[in-house]
Amino acid sequence: MRITLRQLQIFLAVAHSGSTSAAAGIAALSQSAASAALNELEGALNARLFDRVGKRLVLNDNGRLLLPQARQMLDAAAAIEQQFADADAAGASGLRIGASTTIGNYLLPAILGRFSQHDGRAPPHVMIANTADVARAVANFDIDVGLIEGPCHEPDLQVEPWLSDELIIVCAASHPLAAMQKQAKGAKPGRVPLKALREARWILREPGSGTREVMEHALLPHLHYLRPAGEFSNAEAIKRAAAAGIGVACQSRYVVADLIAIGQLVEVRTTLPALHRRFYLVYSRQKVVTMRLNAFMEFCRKLQFKR
Repeated sequence: MRITLRQLQIFLAVAHSGSTSAAAGIAALSQSAASAALNELEGALNARLFDRVGKRLVLNDNGRLLLPQARQMLDAAAAIEQQFADADAAGASGLRIGASTTIGNYLLPAILGRFSQHDGRAPPHVMIANTADVARAVANFDIDVGLIEGPCHEPDLQVEPWLSDELIIVCAASHPLAAMQKQAKGAKPGRVPLKALREARWILREPGSGTREVMEHALLPHLHYLRPAGEFSNAEAIKRAAAAGIGVACQSRYVVADLIAIGQLVEVRTTLPALHRRFYLVYSRQKVVTMRLNAFMEFCRKLQFKR
């Protein structure tokens, strides 16, 4: 076999950084060694993998074809090393876990705390981002498993329904909708009408957020348009903004339960149907699932949370 893992590592580093000098830094090699490894790989494959655009190396069609295969090969090699690493060795690597924002901030710490009681090996490396970024990282083998809160649009991932979540509409106790809710009369006392929701200003998550995608899917058929009061990339910032009276928010009950409990936020009762969604566990179909990764996923599958 003429292809080596080191050559594939350099190839991925060049694809990521755009130059052999930067790739050498990533791989802890000299630039000449990195250049030689890339040349050897292209020679073994009898194909150019990059186009030179100015001072940058850009993947061509051959390189784009090789990219997912190289990621898969290196991921499999890393899994073998992890499988047989001494659990007490200082260099033993931990699981690479990705979580979308709500899960990462409000559920994952407790999950890892419980899991560590059963598995005391190297601590995990955690990435918290929006759903689209986590799914992309799983597909690229940058992380081992993802816990996401919105639809997954990566075709190469295995997607398992996981926990159930409830999205609720909240506003500050001083917000007009809270006062309207107290005064509402009619067939459904205490429920804010759709007209008032259409006129309200909404605090939104950024595009790519699982919460925003699910929220828009649930609300837009009834409200047609959400008047923005602001856009935040963090659920904690959104609930604080809602508590400050900036606008109305639609958030996971996991996120807002604490501020509802102390009276800074009010749950807005409406005539809308209940807004439920699923969290998902995602991993690559080509992923080599180690015993430790399998143990973590099985642990997650058995979890239940009280809201």
